[in-house]
Amino acid sequence: MNYSDWIANCLAGDPPRSKSLVVTIFGDAIVPHGGMVWLGSLIELLAPFGVNDRLLRTSVFRLAQEGWLGAQRDGRRSSYAITPDAMARFVHAYRRIYAPLNVHWDGSWTLVLNGDGALNAAERSAVRKELLWEGYSVIAPGIMGHPAADGGALNELLKRLGVAGKLFVVQAKSMERVAGRPLSDLVASGWDVSDVALGYEGFIQRFEPLLEALRGQDGDAQPTPEQAFVIRTLLIHAYRRVQLHDPQLPVELLPTPWPGALAYELARGVYQAVYADAERHVEAVLRREDDAAPAAEPAFFDRFGGLG
Repeated sequence: MNYSDWIANCLAGDPPRSKSLVVTIFGDAIVPHGGMVWLGSLIELLAPFGVNDRLLRTSVFRLAQEGWLGAQRDGRRSSYAITPDAMARFVHAYRRIYAPLNVHWDGSWTLVLNGDGALNAAERSAVRKELLWEGYSVIAPGIMGHPAADGGALNELLKRLGVAGKLFVVQAKSMERVAGRPLSDLVASGWDVSDVALGYEGFIQRFEPLLEALRGQDGDAQPTPEQAFVIRTLLIHAYRRVQLHDPQLPVELLPTPWPGALAYELARGVYQAVYADAERHVEAVLRREDDAAPAAEPAFFDRFGGLG
């Protein structure tokens, strides 16, 4: 496989927005190296994607305005770092991206209730938006639920929004010896995962031939470190666009066969094949601007179940 042609076709067929691409690179490549990057290094990292200096400066300026990045100057040089508030969201989002999709159902649901109107309109809107992003669904007016909620993530979310202690958070199960509908029926009315399935199928179609080439099944050469970095970035950019819309339902409540499982294994295989060479490129670029740029933190190597 000609990796230059594959990269060019990928960028031409589905060109990533520069601002979103910056977020992907920060989360995948900058956070493991301390979360800070000099502008010159960021320009070099984005150049292979066709993002020029002007467009990059506009993107990081907007991300700084939105509270994702903080800017600092040292003489004529500028650096950008993820803000403390944004770091928590980055860590949570990327922990979810690299984790296997094998949540199982214990038959219960987590319900978040705003029964007595303790939230004002702005708080209700923020809670609804964040819970939908976390994969919850509106079960009834004032009630949102999920069959496999992460309690720790939910607690962090409520604290971050300043509404901890203002909502009722309960776990519910079907009552025995009562002829009610099975709780699994709530999935059909709460979620339509057909678009997510189509997204996973498109991801598989794009990256499956690449994995075959990276494994050398046809005698293909390996990508250069810069190509490995571009491939790794495009992989995570495409995967997170689908995976972060996945409500993370338990496997027992998903259609079968579920393409998300194959997409995860595919992403894992490609990432494992290119991460080491990609890291060589990232470290070289970062250290051209900062000799003391740290190596990747140990947690980086836990991604996708372990990168050893």
